Amino acid sequence: MSYSLQVAGKSDVGCVRTNNEDNLGFDTRLGLFVVCDGMGGQAAGEVASKMAVDSILEYFRQAQPSGEFPQVGPAADGYSRHANALASAVRVANQAIHDAAEANHKRKGMGSTIVMVLVHDEFISIAHVGDSRIYLVRQGVMQQLTNDHSLVMEQVRRGLITREQAEKSEVQNIILRALGSEAAVQPDLDDLMAQPGDVLLLATDGLTKLVPDERMHGIIAANADSVERTADELIQAAKDAGGDDNITCILLRIVRQPWYQRWFKIGGGKVQWQNSI
Repeated sequence: MSYSLQVAGKSDVGCVRTNNEDNLGFDTRLGLFVVCDGMGGQAAGEVASKMAVDSILEYFRQAQPSGEFPQVGPAADGYSRHANALASAVRVANQAIHDAAEANHKRKGMGSTIVMVLVHDEFISIAHVGDSRIYLVRQGVMQQLTNDHSLVMEQVRRGLITREQAEKSEVQNIILRALGSEAAVQPDLDDLMAQPGDVLLLATDGLTKLVPDERMHGIIAANADSVERTADELIQAAKDAGGDDNITCILLRIVRQPWYQRWFKIGGGKVQWQNSI
């Protein structure tokens, strides 16, 4: 089976903030997609999120010629070598951010969330740290693939508050795990089979805390022919809801590739590509 990827990514400063601490990056040749949300004063959040994206892309680009992924930290049992490669890349990024913060007191405490997707063969591997999210839309159903590493969601998991109470909590911005905050970090990992028609949404909380899941699902379903338009409408929905944070998302649709396109490299535009996997 041969699939193609249709991808669009967009980041917006929002309606309140003056600088954008979010960053995104992807490499369709590698099937790699990354979204980060930085934190820290004096523009340190922007530095942390950019360092995270750059470190992740560099790790996989260096590994591409040989196809061998250097193992950093302990391998996680029960996950593919691609998921473990994501974990290794996360640890590389974490160390870079942590070291940079330690070396410059003005960047003390800077950090970043991260969500990552790696599409390989006919599989999808994911990794995340923090409260940015990955959603999967498959056969008309949307599900959240990640669990927020946040105080309120930990309270929800323990049955201390309801999800509705969490959405109104004044401490939604407190996260329990982030890149750079500690010398070591453990990302959550997962592997799943890819299916034609799958749509993956990677997003920072500037989108997910303002636009309910049902609304995001409706926007994705209504724009099945254009991931670029879907990204634009998701960003606008968050801005219409107040846009009090930076807003970033990547939309990735997996489609069955016609046989006559398998011999050609297909691409175009600044934010939308279609490549074979």
